[in-house]
Amino acid sequence: MDAVRVALLREVLAGTEWPEAARGFARTLRSSVVPQGGGLLLVGTEVYEPWHLAAHLVDESTWSGLPQLRPTLVRHRVEPDDPVHLAVGLGRIEAAGRGETLLVVAPEQADGGLLERVHDARRAGATVLALDGGDPEVRGLAHEALTVRDGDEVDLDTVQHLVSAAAGENGAPSPRGRRSFRDRLSRLADQLTAPPPARW
Repeated sequence: MDAVRVALLREVLAGTEWPEAARGFARTLRSSVVPQGGGLLLVGTEVYEPWHLAAHLVDESTWSGLPQLRPTLVRHRVEPDDPVHLAVGLGRIEAAGRGETLLVVAPEQADGGLLERVHDARRAGATVLALDGGDPEVRGLAHEALTVRDGDEVDLDTVQHLVSAAAGENGAPSPRGRRSFRDRLSRLADQLTAPPPARW
């Protein structure tokens, strides 16, 4: 989702908790991976693979100048002919430890095997973050969680867009302290979509 669409989405959701909740979660994500120089692992459930969020984080890492946001997508099923960036299996979570961040995306209840691996990674020192649909076990394992339940104004896919966009904000300054083109475009979109000032 480009900067203009994100700005429009934020405007539609103005007055709800979601823009600020997504920014807060994104700040936690960024503060977890940037000082460590990376180490972001992204995993979904057996039936939900967050490849779309992975792609957005890759884009944000490039646009913001924060390569630490580039995730390693951990998959439940890996085929022998999968390309390298799609060939990381659940064993990678078992090897996670201090200095690494594990972002779990669980729209529905996570299976016991995943939960056990996440628990072990946390015990080994990894920071666990979760975007979830209300699974109390996932929330219980996370150092920080953002939950989207049925009946909320947004769905989990929308929140993933908000989080990934916010994660790339306020990244490394561009040369000579100038704002990046993407930052300027986002600001312009915010200005163009703002309501006109009241006339007295």
